[in-house]
Amino acid sequence: MRILVTFMALSAFVHAAEKGAAWRVDKAADVMSEIMATPDKGIPQDLLEKAHCIVIVPDLKKGAFIVGAKYGKGVMSCCMSDGKWSAPGNVRVEGGSVGFQIGGSVTDVVMLVMNQRGADKLLGDQFTLGGEGEVAAGPVGRSASAQTDAKMSAEILSWSRTHGVFAGLSLHGATLRQDTKDNEELYGKPLSNKEIVSGSVKPTANAQKLLSMLNRYSMKP
Repeated sequence: MRILVTFMALSAFVHAAEKGAAWRVDKAADVMSEIMATPDKGIPQDLLEKAHCIVIVPDLKKGAFIVGAKYGKGVMSCCMSDGKWSAPGNVRVEGGSVGFQIGGSVTDVVMLVMNQRGADKLLGDQFTLGGEGEVAAGPVGRSASAQTDAKMSAEILSWSRTHGVFAGLSLHGATLRQDTKDNEELYGKPLSNKEIVSGSVKPTANAQKLLSMLNRYSMKP
Protein backbone atom coordinates (compact mmCIF):
# COMPACT_ATOMS: atom_id res chain seq x y z
CA MET A 1 0.00 0.00 0.00
CA ARG A 2 2.82 2.39 0.90
CA ILE A 3 4.54 1.76 -2.45
CA LEU A 4 1.27 2.32 -4.31
CA VAL A 5 0.60 5.64 -2.58
CA THR A 6 4.15 6.79 -3.25
CA PHE A 7 3.88 5.85 -6.91
CA MET A 8 0.55 7.65 -7.29
CA ALA A 9 1.90 10.81 -5.66
CA LEU A 10 5.03 10.95 -7.79
CA SER A 11 3.08 10.09 -10.94
CA ALA A 12 0.81 13.07 -10.29
CA PHE A 13 3.78 15.43 -10.09
CA VAL A 14 5.38 14.01 -13.23
CA HIS A 15 2.10 14.20 -15.17
CA ALA A 16 1.57 17.82 -14.10
CA ALA A 17 5.06 18.75 -15.32
CA GLU A 18 4.62 17.11 -18.73
CA LYS A 19 3.53 20.20 -20.63
CA GLY A 20 4.87 21.18 -24.02
CA ALA A 21 8.29 22.73 -24.51
CA ALA A 22 6.78 25.75 -26.28
CA TRP A 23 4.45 26.31 -23.31
CA ARG A 24 7.45 26.42 -20.98
CA VAL A 25 9.19 29.07 -23.09
CA ASP A 26 6.04 31.22 -22.95
CA LYS A 27 5.61 30.61 -19.24
CA ALA A 28 9.27 31.43 -18.53
CA ALA A 29 8.76 34.80 -20.23
CA ASP A 30 5.70 35.44 -18.07
CA VAL A 31 7.63 34.54 -14.90
CA MET A 32 10.48 36.93 -15.73
CA SER A 33 8.07 39.70 -16.73
CA GLU A 34 6.19 39.49 -13.44
CA ILE A 35 9.35 39.27 -11.34
CA MET A 36 11.17 42.16 -13.02
CA ALA A 37 8.06 44.37 -13.07
CA THR A 38 8.67 45.06 -9.37
CA PRO A 39 12.41 45.98 -9.17
CA ASP A 40 12.37 46.48 -5.40
CA LYS A 41 11.23 42.88 -4.97
CA GLY A 42 12.90 41.21 -7.94
CA ILE A 43 16.32 40.02 -9.06
CA PRO A 44 19.01 42.71 -8.72
CA GLN A 45 19.70 43.95 -12.24
CA ASP A 46 23.46 44.06 -11.83
CA LEU A 47 23.47 40.33 -11.02
CA LEU A 48 21.52 39.63 -14.20
CA GLU A 49 24.08 41.72 -16.10
CA LYS A 50 26.94 39.66 -14.67
CA ALA A 51 25.29 36.26 -15.17
CA HIS A 52 26.69 33.81 -17.71
CA CYS A 53 23.44 31.82 -17.95
CA ILE A 54 19.90 31.82 -16.59
CA VAL A 55 17.57 28.91 -15.81
CA ILE A 56 13.82 29.42 -15.37
CA VAL A 57 11.66 26.54 -14.13
CA PRO A 58 7.94 27.40 -14.08
CA ASP A 59 5.75 25.32 -11.79
CA LEU A 60 8.38 23.23 -9.99
CA LYS A 61 6.47 20.58 -8.05
CA LYS A 62 7.44 20.07 -4.42
CA GLY A 63 6.06 17.79 -1.75
CA ALA A 64 4.62 14.29 -1.67
CA PHE A 65 2.97 11.63 0.37
CA ILE A 66 5.52 9.46 2.21
CA VAL A 67 8.37 10.38 -0.15
CA GLY A 68 9.31 14.03 -0.59
CA ALA A 69 10.21 15.00 -4.13
CA LYS A 70 10.98 17.84 -6.51
CA TYR A 71 10.30 17.67 -10.23
CA GLY A 72 10.09 20.30 -12.89
CA LYS A 73 11.00 21.26 -16.42
CA GLY A 74 12.29 24.61 -17.56
CA VAL A 75 14.39 26.56 -20.01
CA MET A 76 17.88 28.02 -19.98
CA SER A 77 19.75 30.65 -21.97
CA CYS A 78 23.36 31.82 -21.91
CA CYS A 79 25.02 35.09 -22.83
CA MET A 80 26.77 34.81 -26.21
CA SER A 81 29.96 36.53 -27.34
CA ASP A 82 27.99 39.48 -28.73
CA GLY A 83 26.34 40.12 -25.35
CA LYS A 84 22.93 38.86 -26.46
CA TRP A 85 21.10 35.94 -24.89
CA SER A 86 21.03 32.66 -26.77
CA ALA A 87 18.10 30.59 -28.01
CA PRO A 88 16.62 28.66 -25.07
CA GLY A 89 17.55 25.08 -24.29
CA ASN A 90 15.50 22.73 -22.13
CA VAL A 91 16.34 21.37 -18.69
CA ARG A 92 14.70 19.31 -16.01
CA VAL A 93 15.14 19.51 -12.24
CA GLU A 94 14.82 16.34 -10.19
CA GLY A 95 15.52 15.63 -6.57
CA GLY A 96 14.06 13.84 -3.59
CA SER A 97 14.33 13.08 0.07
CA VAL A 98 12.71 10.54 2.34
CA GLY A 99 10.24 11.97 4.80
CA PHE A 100 6.62 11.99 5.91
CA GLN A 101 5.41 15.10 4.17
CA ILE A 102 1.74 15.64 3.51
CA GLY A 103 0.62 17.95 0.75
CA GLY A 104 2.72 19.80 -1.76
CA SER A 105 3.40 23.13 -3.38
CA VAL A 106 4.14 24.65 -6.75
CA THR A 107 6.81 27.30 -7.16
CA ASP A 108 8.56 29.14 -9.98
CA VAL A 109 12.35 28.87 -9.77
CA VAL A 110 14.97 31.17 -11.31
CA MET A 111 18.70 30.45 -11.23
CA LEU A 112 21.56 32.66 -12.35
CA VAL A 113 24.83 30.96 -13.23
CA MET A 114 27.47 33.47 -12.22
CA ASN A 115 30.74 32.16 -13.67
CA GLN A 116 32.17 30.06 -16.49
CA ARG A 117 32.78 27.06 -14.28
CA GLY A 118 29.10 26.95 -13.37
CA ALA A 119 28.12 27.42 -17.02
CA ASP A 120 30.31 24.48 -18.05
CA LYS A 121 28.55 22.27 -15.52
CA LEU A 122 25.15 23.50 -16.61
CA LEU A 123 25.95 22.62 -20.23
CA GLY A 124 26.98 19.08 -19.35
CA ASP A 125 24.59 16.15 -19.29
CA GLN A 126 23.72 16.66 -15.63
CA PHE A 127 25.04 17.84 -12.27
CA THR A 128 23.85 18.07 -8.68
CA LEU A 129 23.24 21.49 -7.15
CA GLY A 130 25.26 21.93 -4.00
CA GLY A 131 27.30 18.89 -5.00
CA GLU A 132 29.34 19.54 -8.10
CA GLY A 133 27.72 22.99 -8.39
CA GLU A 134 27.89 25.44 -5.51
CA VAL A 135 24.50 27.15 -5.08
CA ALA A 136 23.26 29.88 -2.72
CA ALA A 137 19.96 31.66 -2.13
CA GLY A 138 19.96 34.88 -4.14
CA PRO A 139 19.30 38.36 -2.73
CA VAL A 140 16.07 40.20 -3.52
CA GLY A 141 15.58 43.81 -4.53
CA ARG A 142 17.17 46.53 -6.61
CA SER A 143 19.75 47.46 -3.95
CA ALA A 144 20.25 43.97 -2.54
CA SER A 145 23.49 43.31 -4.40
CA ALA A 146 25.41 44.87 -1.51
CA GLN A 147 24.33 41.82 0.48
CA THR A 148 25.94 39.37 -1.94
CA ASP A 149 29.60 39.81 -1.05
CA ALA A 150 29.59 36.61 0.99
CA LYS A 151 27.78 34.79 -1.80
CA MET A 152 29.85 35.82 -4.79
CA SER A 153 31.88 32.63 -4.57
CA ALA A 154 28.70 30.74 -5.43
CA GLU A 155 28.47 29.45 -8.96
CA ILE A 156 24.68 29.66 -8.93
CA LEU A 157 22.24 32.01 -7.18
CA SER A 158 18.64 30.85 -6.96
CA TRP A 159 15.22 32.30 -6.19
CA SER A 160 11.66 31.04 -5.91
CA ARG A 161 8.21 32.56 -6.25
CA THR A 162 5.29 30.92 -4.49
CA HIS A 163 1.85 32.52 -4.15
CA GLY A 164 3.32 35.80 -5.39
CA VAL A 165 6.11 35.89 -2.78
CA PHE A 166 9.60 36.14 -4.29
CA ALA A 167 12.57 35.08 -2.16
CA GLY A 168 15.99 33.45 -2.23
CA LEU A 169 15.91 29.66 -2.44
CA SER A 170 18.36 26.90 -1.61
CA LEU A 171 18.17 23.94 -3.99
CA HIS A 172 20.91 21.79 -2.51
CA GLY A 173 20.67 18.18 -3.60
CA ALA A 174 18.51 18.69 -6.70
CA THR A 175 19.82 17.34 -10.01
CA LEU A 176 19.78 19.56 -13.08
CA ARG A 177 20.01 17.86 -16.48
CA GLN A 178 19.53 18.82 -20.11
CA ASP A 179 16.41 17.60 -21.92
CA THR A 180 17.25 16.72 -25.52
CA LYS A 181 13.76 15.31 -26.06
CA ASP A 182 12.20 18.72 -25.44
CA ASN A 183 14.95 20.34 -27.51
CA GLU A 184 13.87 18.11 -30.38
CA GLU A 185 10.27 19.21 -29.84
CA LEU A 186 11.34 22.86 -30.17
CA TYR A 187 13.96 22.64 -32.90
CA GLY A 188 13.15 19.47 -34.84
CA LYS A 189 16.25 17.54 -33.77
CA PRO A 190 17.70 16.38 -30.42
CA LEU A 191 20.25 19.16 -29.94
CA SER A 192 22.34 19.44 -26.82
CA ASN A 193 22.06 22.64 -24.79
CA LYS A 194 25.71 23.36 -25.53
CA GLU A 195 24.92 23.35 -29.27
CA ILE A 196 21.91 25.62 -28.76
CA VAL A 197 23.63 28.31 -26.69
CA SER A 198 26.63 28.45 -29.05
CA GLY A 199 24.67 30.94 -31.14
CA SER A 200 24.32 28.71 -34.19
CA VAL A 201 20.68 27.85 -33.42
CA LYS A 202 18.01 30.37 -34.38
CA PRO A 203 15.48 31.09 -31.60
CA THR A 204 11.89 30.02 -32.25
CA ALA A 205 9.32 32.77 -32.77
CA ASN A 206 7.78 32.31 -29.34
CA ALA A 207 11.21 32.70 -27.67
CA GLN A 208 11.50 36.33 -28.78
CA LYS A 209 9.49 37.65 -25.83
CA LEU A 210 11.76 35.95 -23.30
CA LEU A 211 15.00 36.92 -25.04
CA SER A 212 13.90 40.52 -25.57
CA MET A 213 13.15 40.76 -21.87
CA LEU A 214 16.51 39.27 -20.85
CA ASN A 215 18.38 41.60 -23.21
CA ARG A 216 16.40 44.57 -21.90
CA TYR A 217 16.95 43.93 -18.21
CA SER A 218 20.54 42.75 -18.38
CA MET A 219 21.66 45.66 -20.62
CA LYS A 220 24.80 43.79 -21.60
CA PRO A 221 27.19 45.75 -23.83
